[in-house]
Amino acid sequence: MSVFIGLDLAWSARNRSGAAVIRGDGCGGRLAHVALLSDDESILGYVLRHAGDGPAIVTVDAPLWVPNATGRRPAEAEIAQAFGRYQAGAHPANRGLLARHGVVRGEALVQALAAHGFSHASAIAAGATGRLVTEVFPHPAMVAIFGLARTLKYKAKPNRSAAERLAAWQTYQRHMAGLAQADPPLHGLDSLLVQDVATMNGRQLKDYEDQMDAVFCAYIGLYALRWGTSRCRTFGTMEEGYIFTPVPKEWWV
Repeated sequence: MSVFIGLDLAWSARNRSGAAVIRGDGCGGRLAHVALLSDDESILGYVLRHAGDGPAIVTVDAPLWVPNATGRRPAEAEIAQAFGRYQAGAHPANRGLLARHGVVRGEALVQALAAHGFSHASAIAAGATGRLVTEVFPHPAMVAIFGLARTLKYKAKPNRSAAERLAAWQTYQRHMAGLAQADPPLHGLDSLLVQDVATMNGRQLKDYEDQMDAVFCAYIGLYALRWGTSRCRTFGTMEEGYIFTPVPKEWWV
């Protein structure tokens, strides 16, 4: 059995981060825990507490290596080119945007985890063992795993109506429920998916979003353990910054 920990890591500690734990193996998994975390210490503590001393894959929706001072990394450019038709572009990542007092939060997390036996990996191989931390991006991964024609518009954006977001949320919840029949399957989501998004707003909805996205990040780790690079790909490089994600069926090896 392995532990898969997903982090929807806020770029700043001023905002809360979603976290989720799946326990399982390449044959499937079960959601074990979800949380909302705050500062770097709480995030590191959460990962170490749930990972224990055994195999663990930590998948993080946030830049984990950002060498460029301005602009965007090649990884963001490659994602935009590959997933542009699905509207799954990534925000530009550079040190000017991300570094607080010279420190990028994701980089600090990688360094802290390294002291506890975690290796920073730009790809997850099928059947991987050990303790790994990898940067992922849910939007292209949802396109791939859910078979979407375009990304789900559930996040708050200018000129995006409440009705559009609610419809997207309902679709998101339906696809997440469908993971029980996926390969690999994911179970244990009932208490999370039974929640009625139509009754939420403001902070409550953002907290739910962060937790749902963290669960999906954790599932990317489970999916990668099952399929590895036959169904997933690294955009960019470890040297210049990367993003690891499942890819659509037509790109499978």
